[in-house]
Amino acid sequence: MARARGANAIMAAAFETTYGTPPASGYRKLPFVSSNLGEEQGLIASDLLGYGREPLPPSKDVINNDGDVVVPVDLKNFGNWLKLFMGQPTSTADSGTTTHVFTSGAIDLPSMTVEVGLPEVPSYGQNFGVRGNTLRVQMQHSGLLTATLGLIAQGETKLTASAAGTLAEASIERFSPFQGTVTRGGVALGSVVSAEFTYSNQLEKVEAIRGDGRIEDADPGMVAMTGSLVVRFANTALLDQATAGTPVEFTFGWVTDAARSLVFKVHSVFLPRAKTPVTGPNGVQATFNWQAAKDPTLGRTVTATLINNVPSY
Repeated sequence: MARARGANAIMAAAFETTYGTPPASGYRKLPFVSSNLGEEQGLIASDLLGYGREPLPPSKDVINNDGDVVVPVDLKNFGNWLKLFMGQPTSTADSGTTTHVFTSGAIDLPSMTVEVGLPEVPSYGQNFGVRGNTLRVQMQHSGLLTATLGLIAQGETKLTASAAGTLAEASIERFSPFQGTVTRGGVALGSVVSAEFTYSNQLEKVEAIRGDGRIEDADPGMVAMTGSLVVRFANTALLDQATAGTPVEFTFGWVTDAARSLVFKVHSVFLPRAKTPVTGPNGVQATFNWQAAKDPTLGRTVTATLINNVPSY
């Protein structure tokens, strides 16, 4: 029997019609960097007395299936994850190019079945009832652009053959960190050393009493959009905004050309007052840990726009 290797691991995913029910078809092969999905069930030590000093057998605890999946931020496949976190986009096609607009605050969010396969064994972990909790992206000058997805699943079924069938290879066109731009009020923000943002659905597990030890569902809470900006201290524009307490629209995005881009528009960003510490002879930097709120005119906090040639998600 061959030993499993990460290089040959396969991730396949499909959106569910009914929460927690794996679909029979519609799976896509998705690229990923790492995955920590899978059921785990802890043990509770016995608390009984009167049987001497030797321990009695432990009892089983509830089943949990929470984990992080790290994926590339790419042109085509990343839209599946955006749909999981924000819901069905509004897609508009024009001459072979489609603009997909995802918006925050949807009342009902979709769920996925995500299968992680290790074909050498063979072993296929079919994680069902997967919902998107947190999506974190870090922007920097160089390196590889990835997103860390915090997922909550209802359960997992271990299979010896893939339920996803034979899948076509995923077409991958990654965005590069050097293509990243940050704007404030529609104007490019200079001297940004690094940036990070986290979109959260603040899911709440429905821990109902049921015979299988699994959760009943994971309900979305208040949308949260937070992040940080590390900038070289070249002017007082951000400090002035923080002092005034007025919100400003920020965008974080990557643009290859007019037909290939991904932009997160955060409509109402509040900045805290930040220190400008001097720690040596080199440049002075300031870190702003910002928070976003619902724009009173638009009625939402975040809009993510993905432009590619995928007809629909």
